[in-house]
Amino acid sequence: MRPEIREVEIAVGEVRLPGDLTLPPKPAGAVIFAHGSGSSRLSPRNRSVAGTIVGAGLATLLFDLLTAPEAADRGNVFNVGLLAERLIAATHRLRHEPEVGVLPIGYFGASTGAAAALWAAAEPDSRVRAIVSRGGRPDLAGDRLERVTAPTLLIVGGEDHTVLELNRAAQARLRGENDLIVVPGAGHLFEEPGALEEVSHWATGWFVKYLGGGEAA
Repeated sequence: MRPEIREVEIAVGEVRLPGDLTLPPKPAGAVIFAHGSGSSRLSPRNRSVAGTIVGAGLATLLFDLLTAPEAADRGNVFNVGLLAERLIAATHRLRHEPEVGVLPIGYFGASTGAAAALWAAAEPDSRVRAIVSRGGRPDLAGDRLERVTAPTLLIVGGEDHTVLELNRAAQARLRGENDLIVVPGAGHLFEEPGALEEVSHWATGWFVKYLGGGEAA
């Protein structure tokens, strides 16, 4: 059976954020994507990774963290607290969705979205079961890093030198289970041949391990 795609709306005060929820048959868990600066729910890289995750039996939710006018303000793009607030709202929305609300939930964050995922996961009432960061800026989560207990996988390109060092420093501050995967020869956007497929492989394996589902890619 082909996955079902539902359009959903996340309400945050008076703001309405569009999202795309993809459901494989009998999903074992769900992964919410938090895109990076200058991107949206239509990010081709995130959608590629999401397709692999869905193929492993997990639902995915990709949504816009900011409205178009908000995204035009670069201050909002790097406002990790605001982005985390939107991610938490999306999590609450997902928990009220039929067939999905009772499933274990994971976060996949890219760039600043990874910081938002860690920030949100550090909330005392967070029930997030796994986190994957792609080319992320976990350092932007600040002191909240020490409060993250969900198993966290950091994936960084080997040629993304500055971000790699930031991830190594952030990993040392994580107290829960964690790992760092360096994709050889890859830059920040993982545009090199085979790089994004490797991200999909590691991310899917992490989520299958901690959320359930079928075989990793």
